[in-house]
Order: sequence, then structure tokens, then C-alpha cells
Amino acid sequence: MTVHHNGFGCMKILVLLSRFPYPLEKGDKLRAYHQIRHLAKNHEIHLCALNDIQIKPEYRKALDPFCKSVHVIDLPRVSAAWNIVKAFLTGKPLQVGYFFNANAKKQINRIINEIQPDHIFCQLIRVTEYVRDMKIPKTLDYQDVFSKGVDRRRQSARFYMKPVLRLEYKRLLKYEHDIFSDFDHKTIISAPDRDLIPHPDREKIEVVINGVDTDFFRPMPMEKEYDLVFTGNMGYPPNVNAANFLVKEILPLVRQKLPEVKVMLAGATPHPSVQALAGKNVTVTGWVDDIRECYGKARIFIAPMRIGTGLQNKLLEAMAMKIPSITSQLANSALKATPEQEILVGQSAQEFAAHILRLLEDATYANEIAKNGYTFVHQNYNWASATRKLENLMVNTP
Repeated sequence: MTVHHNGFGCMKILVLLSRFPYPLEKGDKLRAYHQIRHLAKNHEIHLCALNDIQIKPEYRKALDPFCKSVHVIDLPRVSAAWNIVKAFLTGKPLQVGYFFNANAKKQINRIINEIQPDHIFCQLIRVTEYVRDMKIPKTLDYQDVFSKGVDRRRQSARFYMKPVLRLEYKRLLKYEHDIFSDFDHKTIISAPDRDLIPHPDREKIEVVINGVDTDFFRPMPMEKEYDLVFTGNMGYPPNVNAANFLVKEILPLVRQKLPEVKVMLAGATPHPSVQALAGKNVTVTGWVDDIRECYGKARIFIAPMRIGTGLQNKLLEAMAMKIPSITSQLANSALKATPEQEILVGQSAQEFAAHILRLLEDATYANEIAKNGYTFVHQNYNWASATRKLENLMVNTP
């Protein structure tokens, strides 16, 4: 491997993403942004992002300090529909098909020829078709296990979606397996996710956790206007499912004892079923400029996740702001906080309701959970140390 020295002994790294990593309203963007930010301290970063929306100039500016070059490759919606059809016919997963475009492939090849990167870093299997055959050292961040995510969605899907999701599940299983050997290194967000990758050598996948920006997400003394807050991209199926579960099943149990409990559902692009939850003492915000205010205005953070995979950044953020937090066993299996000490963990609507009532009625206990959660996040979730693990993989490629 040729390493280009420019005073720092740095590598040229091409980062290939399925969408532009700003603003930070989605988990994959947040992860990519902070990884780029830390890799840029020692290496020359060239960002190549696929895109199907309008990118504002200030979004690009947010990446300029960390990237030697920024390339945005537009995926026209019309061709995306045709690409899904092609994927269907050729046996590829539909979401891999959606992101693959022959014209984009030519542009990426040209960028790689110009830059001559020492290493290619791909986030998510959505972009792997572009580079899987290239003889340049490569790392794939699976991040989440798409196959398992689709399988969980399938369980609760409408009857007409079940056959589509079953087909996509089987194709993703095969693709996640097949892509494994095309990359020198593989990373993933948590050990439970790694154990779900359908490959016999899954143990070789490095767990690279997310961090939390504790300078940004820190305790903010604010007047408490809400009892409960749940945040996230409210168009994302696991969040849509959790929001509905919270308002329709958990909240009625809490209101048997505390009828005036107030809830805020905060986050971008709320699904129509989330918008429909708005009503007496339930606020649906849509996009907010500063999500910290949503955490700060609430007494309790709750993320009753029942589907989806990966680490919930929202939990890290809330705990870093010293908000007592409640989540599910599914979400805590990745987080690994200690139940009853650093976080409260529920499964059924009854368990979640009992946790909410206990925190609302016992301020001392709520403060203790908040304080321990805050310490846990500071000790375990750090972007600099997490990204160092990723950097070491790349630098030590044979």
C-alpha cells in the first residue's frame, strides 16, 4: 500500500455514502459526519455522497473543514424507480437497486481515478455495488443489519406488504453474506448486530460504536413543559411504530393514574400516522432547529423501540443531557446500560407505564437514574476513541 505523506503520514480516504451526511437528523448521517470529522485529523478525506434531495449550500459548508474534496452525485427519482425494477429482475435487494445507477458508477470511477485513494470506506451495503470489484483496500461499515430490520418490519406489516418484505429479507440475507468477502475490513455498530450478520466469519467484523458529542449534548436547565419526550426521524418505520405504541398503548395506562401527562414527539418528517397522534397533551413537532430543547423541556426520555436494529443515538443524547431514560430490551441490547441503575428497561405497555409513573412520582429516584446514565454515556461513548478503532483498521490493511 502506498501511503501519501504530507507531513502527517496520512492516507487518502474516499468515503462513499448513500446520502449527504448533513444535517444530522438521521443515524447514518450522524455516524458518518463524526467519523469523517475525526478521521480528518490525520488523513485526507474525499467525500462522495449519493443524493436524491436538494442540498443547501450551508450543508456542504458543514463538511468543508474536514474534506479535501466533496462530490455529490444526484440520483434522479425516475431512474431510481427503474433501478428498483432492475434489482427485482436480477435478484438484488431492492434497496441496493434503488441506490445503484450506471451513470453514478461512471462518475465514481472517474473520481477514484483522479484521487487515487489509498483506502475506500463505504457506509452501508447500499453503496457496495459501486466498488466491490475494485482492487483498492476497502472497509465496509454494515452499521445495521438490514435483513433483520426488514424481518422485524415484516412481522407487523400489512398483509399486502408481507410478500414484498419476505422477498427483500431473503435477498438481503444473501447479499449481506456475499458482500462480506469483497471487503478487507468490516465494521458494525454493536455486538448484537454483528451476531445477526449471516456469515460464518462474522466474528471478524469489528464493533465500532457510536459516540455522543458531549460538548453539544450537555445538561441544560430548562423549565419542564412535558412529562415525556420521544425523538427521532418520525418517518422511519421503527420510530413510527414506537410513537404509536407510546401514545396508543402505554399512555392510556399512565393516564389512569396521572390524566394530564404531556407527551412530545419530536423529529423530522412525521409519518401521517404519527401526525394523527397529535391531540390533547400530545404534541408532534416535525423538524426542530435544536433538538436539545426538546430533551431539556421534558422530565423523562422514552424510546419504546420494538423493531429496528443498531444503537439508538437518541438514548445517548438524552442520557448525556441528564434526562432519566426508559427504553426496550431490544434497544438496550446494543446500548448495554445497567437496568434499574443507569436506565429503565421495559417490554410490555404495562412495564413502560410502571417505569414512567415511578420516575414521575419519585424525584430522588429519577435524579439517580439521570446521574448514573450521564456518567455511563461519558465513560463509554466517545467519538474520538470509537473512530480510532476504525482508523487503525484502515491504516493496518496489509
